[in-house]
Order: sequence, then structure tokens, then C-alpha cells
Amino acid sequence: QLPLFVADKETLKIEAGESQTLTMTAQLASGLQITRRMVFAPDSYLINLSVSIDNFSETPLQGSPFMSLTNRPFGSTSQRYLFSGPAVLLDGKLQEVKPKELEEAAQTLQGNITWVAFEGTYFMTGVIPENQSNQTLKLSAEGDIVNSLLLGPEDIIAAAGALQYNYQVYFGPKRITTLKEAGHDLERVVNFGWFDKLARPALYLLNFFYGYVGNYGIAIILVTVLIKILFWPIAQKGLKSMKNMQKIQPKMAKLKEKYKNDSARLNQEMMGLYKTYKVNPLGGCLPMFLQIPVFFALYKVLLQAIELRHAPFMLWISDLSAPDRLMIGMDIPYLGGIPVLTLLMGGSMFLQQKMTPSPADATQAKIMMFLPVIFTFMFLNFASGLVLDWLVNNLLSIAQQFVINQQATA
Repeated sequence: QLPLFVADKETLKIEAGESQTLTMTAQLASGLQITRRMVFAPDSYLINLSVSIDNFSETPLQGSPFMSLTNRPFGSTSQRYLFSGPAVLLDGKLQEVKPKELEEAAQTLQGNITWVAFEGTYFMTGVIPENQSNQTLKLSAEGDIVNSLLLGPEDIIAAAGALQYNYQVYFGPKRITTLKEAGHDLERVVNFGWFDKLARPALYLLNFFYGYVGNYGIAIILVTVLIKILFWPIAQKGLKSMKNMQKIQPKMAKLKEKYKNDSARLNQEMMGLYKTYKVNPLGGCLPMFLQIPVFFALYKVLLQAIELRHAPFMLWISDLSAPDRLMIGMDIPYLGGIPVLTLLMGGSMFLQQKMTPSPADATQAKIMMFLPVIFTFMFLNFASGLVLDWLVNNLLSIAQQFVINQQATA
């Protein structure tokens, strides 16, 4: 049976510059008295928690101190594909456990535990033990309820003796600057996956530009432009290579027809053709592969950064973390409003495809022309900040392709 705690006050009013303490006491039939003291600071999401255990019985008592964190998902979100669940910094390494895995079987982790948390896209709750060595974490789930039980090493409380255990509790946003101020490597909970090393500088740039322009939408545009400028020479080479490949496609078609029954001779003649016209068949692909990690890193940032939550851009876009919808006074089935930004993004992608040299293979060319439709449907429920980034990137690519096409016809 769980102990019944009695609080020393019914309400707490925390004002600037003054911390407040809430004390709760419980008496157990075994003779133990448990006293919890929670200290709330006005300028921090950290709560200092001390648990004092007094043994008023005449016999020593043995047991393990534990803290239990019980959570449900933090509300509904359209970004259900992002991780939500328990996380732990164990032996210096971040481990995230999917709640579905816990429904199948509970898990036990042991070692040096810096903190235990339950995280959503933008917020987290966490427990930080003062004694981090030889801790045990038991994770279990029932339905959408996840329980994280943090147990310390066994202790013995002597008769008429007492012990005290200290923790810190964090209930707050997953903002890297705030988490760093809280300490204990809490910022490690912000996990951008494989692209973490690139995503963190991208987030820094986003906040850097925001500090000057005061609008995250404009900051996204500036970051996108900067990345495009950095990759401009590489992209230029790739687009020129694709343009050159398009020029020799008629000659390639003749060679394929002439040597269709002799693959060895065909390969030899094709290599000669590439050498004569100084064309690298992989020249159009390699620059794209070099840019992919950066694009994915920015993609992860724009999906997960709490800075974009409820951040307005302009006109109908009042939340860069939500899908863009222009309400027109009537409910559009499945959408609610008109996804103007997403449609513009799809249109820009279609125009970009029309301007880009098409592949030699007719089937590939048809697939490439159908991609804008696929991406438009994919982006319908993506954060408008991500759609804005993609739209600006497309417009810049169109401008770059226009310049190359003009140079080719000059």
C-alpha cells in the first residue's frame, strides 16, 4: 500500500527572487516516517527534492530507495513519427526505449544513471539522482501509461536512525540552452539521430538569425539561403554535368542501338564518349549526395525545435510547428483549410523538374515528373516551417538552373 502524504500547505505562490518549499510527511505502519521537501525556484524548471526517512521502530530496516516517474504522452501531436517515451543517460550514453517494446516486455537497466526522463517532441519530465552510481532502472508500460522506476543500492536504517536521499526533478521544455543551464547533461535528451553533429550547428544558426530579425520564419529563410550559398559551387557542377549529359543523349542512344548485342564494346564506346565530351556520368549525383546530410539535419531541426512551437511567420501562418492552412470560412474535407504554402512548394518543385535536364531513360523521366505530386501529399501535414524551407530551397534551385540554362544557350 502506498504511503499517504500530508502537505504542510495547500497552495504555493512563487515570486521573483524567492524560492518556496513544500513539505509532505507520511507515517508507515512499520515505524518509518517519510518526509519529502520540494524546493521550487522562480527562475528554473528544476525542483530540488529531498526525501528523509526516519526509523522510529526498535529494529533496523533494510530496503532500496526509489523514485517512480509515471507518464502518458504529452497530448496529441501530428508528428507521431517522432520519438515519445522514456529515455535515460546510462554510463554516459543516451538510450531511448519505445513504449511499444515495453508493452511486450518490461526492461531493466543497470549502471551509472545521470538522469531518467520521459520525453515528447517539445517537453520532458526527468529525475536526476544525487547518487548516480549503481542505480537500477525498471521500465514498464500498460496501455499508454509508462512507468520508470529508479532504484538506488540497498541501505539499512538503524533503529532510531535516519537517512536522506536527494534528487532534482526537471519539468520543462526541451530547449537546448535551458537544458544546458540546468546542467547534468540534460541537453543530451535532444536527439537529432544520425545527423546530430550537423543539426546542432543548424539550430544555432536558426537562433542566431532570430536574434537579429525576431521572426523564425525569416530566420529559416536566411539559414536556407546560407546553406544554398555554401553548396552553390557543388550544385553548380552537378547541374552543369546533368546539362552536358543531356547534350550527348542522342549520341548515347545511337551507341546503344549500334552495340545492343555487345555490352563490352558498348561500355568501351560510352567511356570514350564521356572522355571526348569531358562528362562525368556521376557528376550530377555526387553533389546531391554531399548535400543530403545537411538537408536531413535541417529537416530534423525544423521538425523538433521547440523554438518553432507557436512561432508566427506572417499572414495566415501563425505557428511554424503546425501545418499551414488558410481558412476560407468553410471546412475542406481532410484538410480544414487550404494548404497554400504546401501547394506553392509542390508547384515550385514541378517547375524545377521541368527546368532540370531529364534522365535518358523514359521511365525514370516519368517518375521524376510525378515526384512533385508525391511530395505535395507528403508535406500536407508537415510543419509549415519545414515546408517554408523546402519552398525557398526550390526557388533558389530554380534560379540556379535558370542561370545555367542561360549560359548554355549563350
